[in-house]
Amino acid sequence: MFAADTRMVSQANSALPEGFRVEDYTIIRQLSMGGFSIVYLAHDKNGQDVAIKEYLPNSLALRASGEIRPIVNSDNLGAFRYGLKCFFEEGKALSRLSHPNVVRVSNFFRANETVYMVMDYERGRTLQEFIRKHQGHISERFLRGIFARLLNGLRVVHSNKLLHLDLKPSNIYLRTDNTPVLIDFGAARQTLQVDTPMLKPMYTPGFASPEHYGDRKNLGPWSDIYSIGASLYACLAGLTPQAANERQKKDVLQKASLRWKDLFSAQFLETIDSCLELNHHERPQSAYSLQKMLADDAEMIEMQSNPHFKGWYQKVLQNFRK
Repeated sequence: MFAADTRMVSQANSALPEGFRVEDYTIIRQLSMGGFSIVYLAHDKNGQDVAIKEYLPNSLALRASGEIRPIVNSDNLGAFRYGLKCFFEEGKALSRLSHPNVVRVSNFFRANETVYMVMDYERGRTLQEFIRKHQGHISERFLRGIFARLLNGLRVVHSNKLLHLDLKPSNIYLRTDNTPVLIDFGAARQTLQVDTPMLKPMYTPGFASPEHYGDRKNLGPWSDIYSIGASLYACLAGLTPQAANERQKKDVLQKASLRWKDLFSAQFLETIDSCLELNHHERPQSAYSLQKMLADDAEMIEMQSNPHFKGWYQKVLQNFRK
């Protein structure tokens, strides 16, 4: 379910062994390993499948084969503890979210001198895997449906003053019925409320917004919108778009409205282009506004008839700018 990312790491950590018990959970096998964490398939005390994410940043901590607790040298201890605090707060924040398009966090706890986050284990495949299999045969209607529903989940994330900050096809999961789920919030932080210096930013070139590379005070819902646009572009191209920091020096990314002219509707391609604007003020400013651009007429009528969402995104933007 959780694809390992491609970030550079400075050392390799050993996963917990199969059969190892941590709290009320039994490790079955490793699912993935990234620069920030290791994700396992495990069984809870009732024998149900769960996914467990373990905080273990390769750049700060080392766990040798056969060991359980990570070793952190004194130079890295401050950063490790700050990251651990962020990870714990992330689990706490995500556990309050309940939405079918956001992975559900059912528990989080401290053990073995680190932190664990317990999530629902979903069956299906990532959007990245889907792209590889169906490249060149993905319909506009399918993509509109997937991303319009995914944005339902992103709206809930943003309304809780959280950002995902690592949206990409490998972090968008499709259940067996093709329901999309946002996964791997490894980069998610309550960034606009934190005064403590951030850890080194973690992001994926090609999907990260220009704000990821510059003043992180400019990060906001529009930053995740850039990543949505890059993900849509990747679905059509089958390749990762040019990285935003490279585009700022010399932009050679061909606009979707030119590259796929007459293959998809002009409005759909222009929507992708608007998400990929380098100036964040020129992008859709919220998940809701982008959702309106992607939804078909029937979905639009349903969304706009719901009074709960009137003025929703203006309120979100006000919260983020406080």
